[in-house]
Parts: sequence; C-alpha cells; structure tokens
Amino acid sequence: MNPSLLILLTAVSLAAADTPKGPPLKEADAKPPGQNRVTITVKGDKRVIESNGIPDHMVATFPNRGNPNAISEQKYRLEVPVRPALREGASGRMMSAWGVALNGVVFDPGTAEVYNDGDRSSPWHYEALMSNTEMGTTPKIKVGLGLDQNHGHVQPNGAYHYHGIPTLLFERLSGGDKKMTQVGWAADGFPVYAIYAFAKSEDPKSELKKMKSSYRLKTDDRGGDGKTTPTGKPDGSFGLDFEYVAGHGDLDEFGGRSGVTPEFPKGTYYYVMTEEYPFIPRKFKGTPDPSFSKQRMDPHANLGGQGGPGAKGGKKGKKGPPPEGAPK
Repeated sequence: MNPSLLILLTAVSLAAADTPKGPPLKEADAKPPGQNRVTITVKGDKRVIESNGIPDHMVATFPNRGNPNAISEQKYRLEVPVRPALREGASGRMMSAWGVALNGVVFDPGTAEVYNDGDRSSPWHYEALMSNTEMGTTPKIKVGLGLDQNHGHVQPNGAYHYHGIPTLLFERLSGGDKKMTQVGWAADGFPVYAIYAFAKSEDPKSELKKMKSSYRLKTDDRGGDGKTTPTGKPDGSFGLDFEYVAGHGDLDEFGGRSGVTPEFPKGTYYYVMTEEYPFIPRKFKGTPDPSFSKQRMDPHANLGGQGGPGAKGGKKGKKGPPPEGAPK
C-alpha cells in the first residue's frame, strides 16, 4: 500500500483550492454488519448487478451523531445496457441512485436536506460533503451528515451508499498505486473511474493525470430571501452554489470524457469521480436504466437528489463500445 495515496484518499480533496472545507469525515474503524454479496453478469444486452448492499470494507460506526441509521442488507437487482448509447443534449439526474460500485454499493450523491428545513421540491439542497457546519439554518446540518472516510453513510431504510470517492474500495482496486481504476457503472451503462485518467485521452501510453472537474463556485450572491432561499456569497453548501464552465477542467458538464481506458482499449465514453464538486457526477450522457429509480430499488428508501430523468430532454445517439474486454 502506498501511504501517501492513502493519506490523499482519506482527505479526498475537501481542501481543494477553489472548494471550501466541509464537516470532518468519521474514521472507518468498524466492520460492516454482514458479509458483502455481489454478482455481476452479462445477460443478453444487459449487465445485471445483484447485491445485498453491504460494503466489503471497514465503515464508521452507524448510527452516529450525524446519521441515526444502522446499516442493513438490501436486495438490489440493477441493470445497465452492455452497449450504452450517447444522448444528444443534457440529461437531468434521477431521483434515485446515480450508479453502482463494483462491490454492489450504490452511488447516490444527492441529499434530502433542504435549506431551512424547507419543502424538498426546493432546488436548494445541501451538499453532503460540503455543507458548512456554521450555516445554522437546518438542525440536521449543524453536525454534518455523519459520513465516514469512504464518503458513505446510511439511508433510513438501512442502505449504505456513497456521496463521493469510495476511499477504501478505490485503494483495494488500485492496489494502492496511481493508475486508471474503474470503480463502478453509471445507471446509463458507461463505466465509472476514480481520480485518474490518461493525460491524452486517446493515448494509453501518456502519463496519468488527476482529472479536474469543470464546475466552480459562482461569484454572485445567492440573492435569496433568507427564509425559503439562502442569502450570501456561494460557499459550496448547496449544489446551486456551483456552475459549469467549459474548459475550466478536464471533464464535460456530465463529469466525463471520451477516450481509451484499460478496460476499453478501443475507446468509450466514461465518467470520472473527482476530488472536488460534483465528486460523483449528477447528470447522464446516456439513458439511465429504470431499475435505478427509487420506486424500483425500494419504494420506502429516502434516496436524495434533485431533477428527474431526462429533465432537459435528449435524443438517442450513436452506440457505445462493445463489451469485449470490459470487466463485469
């Protein structure tokens, strides 16, 4: 294990230059309450992920002060297309999990907590990793949301899930080395990598580069009324504090890029989880499978996030890469 990489991952960029620091992460010093079970198989034109949602790494103690829920087994059967299609135009984030890690734990970057404990239809949802503990308008936020060093915590239905880079999973999959590492699948079927990618997207012999998001903090005041909408200068506490600026980083507005990867030597579109906002992408370049909707996953789950599938529309596009050589 590379000690410097572990230190980097534990901190996971909450001290990034243009991003404010959020609540401290809780140490993952407890064993999960059960054995991880996950199978990933290709059946026809679908890649099927079945799991119990129990992580295969150490976690923080749950319940804890910021998160009152205990981890319990789930019954996931998620499907993604083996040959995903790109869409023309933007696609909004689902009210559901955004994707699933290779260990069967879901990626769910959104939150249910809203400014001033307002209506959840409000677009002013807090950012789980960046919510400032001094905001003071929402009691649940004052102590953070109890996330552990894997950037994970627990839903009211017992579902452990990730809000950012799954630190210990990434460490295991990468072997502690600096390399391009796939950590999961997005709900639209495109692969998900963490932190690093080839500097030249079409050249697998080029150096590895830490991918930078193209989102940044807005500069204008929020302009709210202080009751249903926040006031003051954007500080990263809310998703709406950020804006996409083309060329600001390495990735597009969906949090991805096209190029070759170790698993797709002929090329593919792929997402990259970053050390700064949005951490986990919030949009889809393809069409998300309905198995990731909260109604299909668990109608009683409190899965956070704003927007809806295809919020800005989109058309079917060209086919993605074939599955040959891709990990299950």
